[in-house]
Amino acid sequence: MRFALTRAVSPAIGDCELTYLPRAEISYELARAQHRAYELLLADLGCQLLALPVEPELPDSVFVEDTALVLDEIAVILRPGAVSRQPETPSVAHVLAGYRELAVIGGPGTLDGGDILRLGTSVFVGCSGRSNETGIGQLTSALAPFGYCVVPVPVSACLHLKSAVTQVGPDTLLINRQRVDPAHFGAVRFVDVDRSEPQAANALLVYDTVVYPASHPRTLERLVAQGLTVRTVDVSELEKAEGAVTCCSVLFEAEGAA
Repeated sequence: MRFALTRAVSPAIGDCELTYLPRAEISYELARAQHRAYELLLADLGCQLLALPVEPELPDSVFVEDTALVLDEIAVILRPGAVSRQPETPSVAHVLAGYRELAVIGGPGTLDGGDILRLGTSVFVGCSGRSNETGIGQLTSALAPFGYCVVPVPVSACLHLKSAVTQVGPDTLLINRQRVDPAHFGAVRFVDVDRSEPQAANALLVYDTVVYPASHPRTLERLVAQGLTVRTVDVSELEKAEGAVTCCSVLFEAEGAA
């Protein structure tokens, strides 16, 4: 069974952390509706939802991906690079402890889940403003006993590695080459974002379906032209908070309810 860990949108989302985007007014009600549509799409694709309750005092808490990495053998509770986000992790750890043994990234290490892209036993980690060398080193130590190789990857002009590249097929990556060098990822196939859509590299692969933001129609055409199955979702309000479709869930396999 595939689970999708999610969390409801905080009413304080307008006070979210921003690094690369100017602050714009976010409609809380519309953000809630869009997030619910996103959850329903995951459910329709075969995921069992594990919905965490809202955290009214934590503006960015809907972006649960940044709090944990879940692999078959272990779950790693991360330490977000934004100090305001670090209180998001205990509730996630409480749930995941029912499904996996836990490892924890400790200070002064920082590591955001949005910087982590796993392809088989290779775990690529963005060297961003949110994830530091200490955090990456701790992740390397935690995963080494299970045969994973952690590969640091420089990124530029974006918040996270997954702002620049994400997986859209078994051997296919969606990429913005202006933000990350494709040479880091070896012998895989690439789909390039449309030049007019620099934010378009974030997609979520669920089984054999790509969940993709409706706000990037030209890159969407490129994905479809590659023969990929794509389902779109409107996340325009969450995008104002530097969020995207990978950010709002943690997907993992487990046998049943813990």
